[in-house]
Amino acid sequence: MTVQILFRPAAPADADAVKAIVQAAYAKWVPVIGREPLPMRADYDKALGEHQFELAVENGRIVGLIETVAHDDHIWIENVAVVPEAQGRGIGRKLLDSAERKAVEAGRTELRLLTNGAFEANVLLYRKHGYTIDREEPFMNGTTVYMSKRLAP
Repeated sequence: MTVQILFRPAAPADADAVKAIVQAAYAKWVPVIGREPLPMRADYDKALGEHQFELAVENGRIVGLIETVAHDDHIWIENVAVVPEAQGRGIGRKLLDSAERKAVEAGRTELRLLTNGAFEANVLLYRKHGYTIDREEPFMNGTTVYMSKRLAP
């Protein structure tokens, strides 16, 4: 049986599901950095009103999300999260691909994001997807890695 992942925009009613996905996806990083990553502390009721969210849905269950913010010259990727049991199946890549398509359609030529340098798997995922490291800065006893990807118009 082939499992199909559908994508849809988030609605305000999805706030609890979004928070649950983020909590589950980021929980593995708590022991790595000794604290909750900042996305685990975000106010998703507020974020759903201010940012764009695309949800990955499998068999009626939300299994992933990408949160973006449009700027004049780029699209900022605030968050990408996939529940642990669905990780490694290309859902994050598909969410990133969707953000790219939407950025190009909106006339933006760059995607930007940041991640924690201790999240080596995330840095590797973004690099494999064509992102480059722009700079690194100290943050809360760790390192923030700023990355970007140029897009063809």
